[in-house]
Amino acid sequence: MKNLLKNKFVLGGIILMIGLFLGWVIKPSMKQSIYSSNSVTATDANQPINKSANKQIYTCSMHPQIREDHPGKCPICGMDLIPLNVEEKDEKANADEIQMTDAAMKLAQVEITKVEKKVPVKDIYMPGKIQADERKIAVITSRFAGRIEKLFIDFTGQEVRKGQRLAEIYSPELVTAQKELFEAKKYETTNPSFYQAAVNKLKLWDLTDAQIQGILNKGEPQFYFDILAPQGGTVTKRIVTLGDYVKEGSELFEIADLNRVWVMFDAYEIDLPWIRPGDKIHFIVGSMPGQEYTSTVAFIDPVINPQSRTATVRAEIMNTKGWLKPEMFVTGIIHAVLPGKNEALVVPRTSILWTGKRAVVYVLKPGSDYIFSYRDIVLGPQAGDYYVVAKGLKEGEEVATNGVFKIDAAAQLQGKFSMMNPGGEAGEAGMPGMQMNGQKNNVIGDPEIKLQEQSMKSGIDPDKKFKDQLTVVYDKYLDLKDALFASNLDEARQSSGAISKQLKAVDMTLLKGDAHLQWMNYLDKINSNLDKINKSGTLDGVRESFAVLSSSFVDAVKSFGLSGRTAYYQFCPMANHNQGAYWLSQYKEIRNPYFGSKMPTCGSIKEVIQ
Repeated sequence: MKNLLKNKFVLGGIILMIGLFLGWVIKPSMKQSIYSSNSVTATDANQPINKSANKQIYTCSMHPQIREDHPGKCPICGMDLIPLNVEEKDEKANADEIQMTDAAMKLAQVEITKVEKKVPVKDIYMPGKIQADERKIAVITSRFAGRIEKLFIDFTGQEVRKGQRLAEIYSPELVTAQKELFEAKKYETTNPSFYQAAVNKLKLWDLTDAQIQGILNKGEPQFYFDILAPQGGTVTKRIVTLGDYVKEGSELFEIADLNRVWVMFDAYEIDLPWIRPGDKIHFIVGSMPGQEYTSTVAFIDPVINPQSRTATVRAEIMNTKGWLKPEMFVTGIIHAVLPGKNEALVVPRTSILWTGKRAVVYVLKPGSDYIFSYRDIVLGPQAGDYYVVAKGLKEGEEVATNGVFKIDAAAQLQGKFSMMNPGGEAGEAGMPGMQMNGQKNNVIGDPEIKLQEQSMKSGIDPDKKFKDQLTVVYDKYLDLKDALFASNLDEARQSSGAISKQLKAVDMTLLKGDAHLQWMNYLDKINSNLDKINKSGTLDGVRESFAVLSSSFVDAVKSFGLSGRTAYYQFCPMANHNQGAYWLSQYKEIRNPYFGSKMPTCGSIKEVIQ
């Protein structure tokens, strides 16, 4: 009995212990089940209901529509994905504003400049030539028919004095006229008009009174007469040789007085509003390095050359030492002030982003911590490193003048107002020149301005393999340019297809950071215009697209460089509907792709890229 009772107590203890253990295990589950039936409790009020909200999201700086929950490569461009920082909305920044942190400002190397009034000054560079003063050129012609018996001028370039003998001529007509003079002399008293007519006939043949009196004194005809220099100077042309027969009015010599010469400059029509008579012009001569001359503008041609789209600007300068010789090439510069503008509101050219016909700046919000607002402005003429502001800015406002491209990129990533997204449509923003969701972009900025914006693209050190690949694309670009110079539409299309094929072989993953972002910007514009070239049915259409393509391709070449190539950056002021267009060439000589054989040499070299 005792053993049985003892066993029952042991069994009961074991059961109690099992029950306590099960109760300890089951109780938390029941509590959790009870809590799950409530909406929110004090315990979980500060915990996220959806744990997936805490996951780090990764995106592409070039394609912000890409969203991944893990790091990797962008499926579109191959660029490394970056963490997307989801921050609370900054109530200080409006829809058209973007706020930059101190770290972002330093990383983007943003600089800020105050908009102010200045005297608009522009340096105008003009090529030119030395020429003889047209007013001091004498052309000696034969007054009568005859034969050249003697020449006293042996070569062109010989210096002569006024009245010096140039040649001796025999003329049967002059002999006959002298005989008529002797006969008329007999009637000088009774018929003076008859005598005077005979004298005037000889004068019209350029004989002087002394020569005529010498003939009368001698009493017999002279068979040989001297041709005298009407002015002193340099013989620039000797047209006759010894023994030549000449007719009345034939040119014999040309003499130019080179003690004072003209300097004839070619000024493009876009620069003419800046130039006025009396402006000082400094010029150098290629054959005399280190020597600078100064003169003033004496005359501006009122007519534009229809082929070169330039007007002649003339200056005059003394040349007593004879160092300046006709046909010498010169380069002139005028530090011009915009007429009628004592002071004007100006903005640095590096602060401007160009998109089609719009000019965009980012204005610093007064009193803010790096809050910038997107703003369209209207620009006047360029004045050196500045642009005159016609509309959109006020004196004293501050604008970003460096790192502007990066500010705009940050605005696009956040769906703010930006250069290519003026409506600020969140999620649709892309980088300048990109086509997002079917959006098309036709950026035709001023190519010369694009060159001037290179200061915003500094610090790029591209991979050598990428430069080699870009050089191959450049070679295909030259084929397209040469086809347009030859006005061959079929070859132009084939060359554009070859460029497209070679662009696909370019490994853009070799570029990192800003370099990658810029290449994607250039690439979209280039591909867009290559597509237009392939679809165009006319040479004019191809050339129009080539102008825009060249603008982006030049930027790419200047940003990333070429391997073992020298490129000549050339400009034609008449191309692109007289707005001017640029292109790259492997030749120093101008071979204009926009006009071909119509105007093959219209243009000039603006820069050499090596």
